[in-house]
Amino acid sequence: MFAEELTIQIFADGADVGGIADLLANPLIKGFTTNPTLMHQSGITDYEGFARQVLELVPDRPISFEVFSDDFDEMGAQAEKIASWGENVYVKIPVTNTSGASSAALLRRLAGDGVQVNCTALMTTQQVEQVAECLAGGPAAYVSVFAGRIADAGVDPLPIMIDALKIIASDPQIELIWASPREIFNIVQADSIGCHVITVTHELLKKLPNLGRDLDTYSLDTVQMFHRDAQAAGFRLEPDE
Repeated sequence: MFAEELTIQIFADGADVGGIADLLANPLIKGFTTNPTLMHQSGITDYEGFARQVLELVPDRPISFEVFSDDFDEMGAQAEKIASWGENVYVKIPVTNTSGASSAALLRRLAGDGVQVNCTALMTTQQVEQVAECLAGGPAAYVSVFAGRIADAGVDPLPIMIDALKIIASDPQIELIWASPREIFNIVQADSIGCHVITVTHELLKKLPNLGRDLDTYSLDTVQMFHRDAQAAGFRLEPDE
């Protein structure tokens, strides 16, 4: 499969303004996401300033910004403010707060208020069921299931992702995001089950041109790389006397 044959939407996941600007020219990138961790890693301290700068670049594709409070009332206020920044904005709400309390009531209220939500950090079908119930009948929304982290726990994420698609099937305004992929093959997996969206880091996106490569050619390129790097390093083994 080649990248151009994919039906899944690829959203670039990152907080590098320059990287976002570069990716705008890629027709395969259908949207953008970020989160407080990525923003912190990029050295961002002005949350709203960063968001508005990005929105000037991305006025017409879905883009998600996450709340950062741990208090549900304050989360709600942050969500309403973030949502006001643009019609293409989705507000990321974690499935629980840091104490494990459910965000269900907040999700219901925001959906009722017409806020486009991206509920994030889900890892179980039970969480998907609860979130889908909260978002049912509301505006466009995403449910982000962290398939990569599920796999990191030694659990096959595919059955969970397939069940998640079944759970949200009756609400077409809710789309499933395959979050935290670890390799390009995850894009193929997500596409094969009919997942709507996959979020891919800027670094992993650099490997996207490898999709569909001839494996014999890829093997030869790898051998040539090893040889080239050995020469560049000046490696030598003196013959035994």
